[in-house]
Amino acid sequence: MASLYLVETLDGVAAGDSVALDGAEGRHAVSVARVRVGESLRLGDGRGTVVTGTVAELGKDALTLSVSSVVVDEPDFPSLTLVQALAKGGRDEMAVQAATEIGVDRIVPWSAARSVSRWDGPKVEKGRARWAAIAHEASKQAVRSRVPVVDAPVTTAQLAAGVVPGSGAALVLDPVGDVRLSAWEPPAGVTEIVLVVGPEGGIDGSEFDRLVAAGAVRVRLGDTVLRTSTAGPAALAVLQTRLGRW
Repeated sequence: MASLYLVETLDGVAAGDSVALDGAEGRHAVSVARVRVGESLRLGDGRGTVVTGTVAELGKDALTLSVSSVVVDEPDFPSLTLVQALAKGGRDEMAVQAATEIGVDRIVPWSAARSVSRWDGPKVEKGRARWAAIAHEASKQAVRSRVPVVDAPVTTAQLAAGVVPGSGAALVLDPVGDVRLSAWEPPAGVTEIVLVVGPEGGIDGSEFDRLVAAGAVRVRLGDTVLRTSTAGPAALAVLQTRLGRW
C-alpha cells in the first residue's frame, strides 16, 4: 500500500490535477523517506478524502503529485469516542496512539480524581496539542483517511454533564462490572459510543456514581485488570468486532 501523507485541504481536487506536498510532510517525504519521481503516494486531508497518484516532480523539501484517483470515505456510524484519563509515564499517550490505529474517531482527555498527571495553565493546550500530534502520526502509520479529533480536557463534572451524547451510549470500564463488553448490545439507532477509561489508580467510587447517574453503563473486559495504556485500545478492538468492522 502506498505511503500516506497529510495535507491541509484537498477540496476540489480531481483526477488529472497536480497537488503540492510541502512543509514538514514534504520535507519528510523527500529528505527522510527519499521518495522518487514515478513513485506512488497517497495524500489525505484527515477528513475522509484521499488522493492517489505518482510523484511528478521533486524539489528540495517538496514534491508535486499527479493525481490518478480521488476517494472520499464516509464516517463510520456509530462513531467511537475515547475518554482517556490523564496518566503518568506516558501511558495516556500510548493509549492515544494505539486507539488511533484501532480506529477511534474522537479523543477526550480527562482529569480524573486519581490522575497523577495534571494539565494546568500552559500545560492544557500543550498537552492537547501533543495528543493531537500523536493521533496525526498514528493515522499516517495506519493509513487512515480520518484523523481523530482531540478535544480540550474535561473535569469529572464536565464529563458527567455530557457523557451520554444525543442518540449515543456511554460505557465506563470497570474491572468488576456486571456486564461483559463482549456481550453488550449497542442500542438501536445509536450514533456515537463513548468509552471512558480511568487512570492507573482506577476510577473513584463517586465518579462511577456520577457517570452511572448520567446514563453510563459499567462494563468489564474480562477477568484480568489492564493498565490504562492498554484498556482503552483493547475495549475499542472489542467494539470494532461487535460492530462488524473487524
